[in-house]
Amino acid sequence: MSEEKRMASAATYRDAVIPLTALWTSPFARWGGALSHVSSLDLAVAGTSRALSERGIDRDAIEGLVLGWTVPQPAIFYGATTLATRLGMPHVSGPMLHQACATSVAALHQAAAAVGTGVGPQLIVTTDRTSNGPDLSWPAPVGSEEGPVRENWVRSSFSQDPVTGQSMLATAEAVAAECGFTRDALDALAVLRSEQYAAALSDDRTFQRGFMVGIEIEHEDFGTVRLQADEGVRPVTADSAGQLPAVHPGGVHTAATQTHPADGTAGALVTTTPRARELADRDPIVRLVASGFARVERARMPKALVPAAQAALRAAGLKIDTMDAISTHNPFAVNDLYFARETGVAPDAMNVSGCSLLFGHPQGPTGLRTVTELAHVLRARGGGLGLFTGCAAGDTAAALIIEVTD
Repeated sequence: MSEEKRMASAATYRDAVIPLTALWTSPFARWGGALSHVSSLDLAVAGTSRALSERGIDRDAIEGLVLGWTVPQPAIFYGATTLATRLGMPHVSGPMLHQACATSVAALHQAAAAVGTGVGPQLIVTTDRTSNGPDLSWPAPVGSEEGPVRENWVRSSFSQDPVTGQSMLATAEAVAAECGFTRDALDALAVLRSEQYAAALSDDRTFQRGFMVGIEIEHEDFGTVRLQADEGVRPVTADSAGQLPAVHPGGVHTAATQTHPADGTAGALVTTTPRARELADRDPIVRLVASGFARVERARMPKALVPAAQAALRAAGLKIDTMDAISTHNPFAVNDLYFARETGVAPDAMNVSGCSLLFGHPQGPTGLRTVTELAHVLRARGGGLGLFTGCAAGDTAAALIIEVTD
């Protein structure tokens, strides 16, 4: 592998597990779609409440809450305690986390660390609405002649890393140029991922129905908001991909080879093996093995998936060829091309049920949805080890190793 300067950290976990049925996700809706007028906190309440009820999870057994989000919503200042109270758990509290696209791994890390100290079951809720992101304004100090500083939370964050001034897309274009990845190679990767996602919808979405929770919310102004399946996913074919213009003149990424902002929520219940058996005695167990966080050189975000994965693997004493399934958060097609080149993993051996390149990117819950799908892929294969790795912002990434056992 290349010898670029890297900073990485990792952790392993002592008996932190999730019953397989205690992993869930809502459908994801494209920016401006069915969930665009719904606060992500309202969405989290609706999705989590339904998941807990349908899975028969005793809310009185939950001792802590980790709330992960990246886009501010009305009343987010009280987010974790408000969410717990609305879920019927007024005794529960815990931290709120946001770490761009690494929020889900950070939340799982936090919950696993808490369980490792002897604390009871920890509920993780991740939720985001990129639609209708807030415009923030910081008034100028008294006596200053300068006007207020303004920022659109979503668009500004996508368009500029304050450390380098580079957009997220610019990081992808830079890695593609340095590695010599062509437009044709990126298009072919997007077509493959689209075919994998379509295959996961077979038999009336049997695979997704194993973990996906439908959303139904009564909205004061818009009536009943319902969402039972992903909204806004556009199939990618060789013909459709080839007809799209590059997003930036001279670039290689198009609308087909980068993800779209989205809205959604996902959740999990982290506990110990004995408590998991009490809560779901016949359920397969998803063991949290290790996590890794990494940075690479500035403005080279797609590269960071590799050292993050390496950090988690080293911490667990494992090799990548011992992984039975691999999934990635890949907002750009170049992410997977780089990962495949550096690790030797074939592109068609990753993301067999689809990925965020297709179903979208609400940021906070994106990683947890992908981990959920990874666990179900492993279960369908009879169990085994799985690796999730995904980029975050600017030059960072996070990875997680799980093991599914009966």
